[in-house]
Amino acid sequence: GDVVIRYDPFWETLKLKKVTSYALIRKHNIGNGTLYRMRKNAPLSTRTINDLCDILDCRVEDIMIYVKDKDKEK
Repeated sequence: GDVVIRYDPFWETLKLKKVTSYALIRKHNIGNGTLYRMRKNAPLSTRTINDLCDILDCRVEDIMIYVKDKDKEK
């Protein structure tokens, strides 16, 4: 089936907190590769999720969302 964890909330949270991708990379040492992976909804480590929650002072739900895979229901 398809990828079911998506990072759509993360981009909204960045806007709300007025934090740029540039600031994440330069100021907070988040790797460019991490942001690339998030754009592709690729898996991230819980350590990275933890770091992002810490930097943005937000909850896990503000970073990622689980979307049920419709193919699995058959």
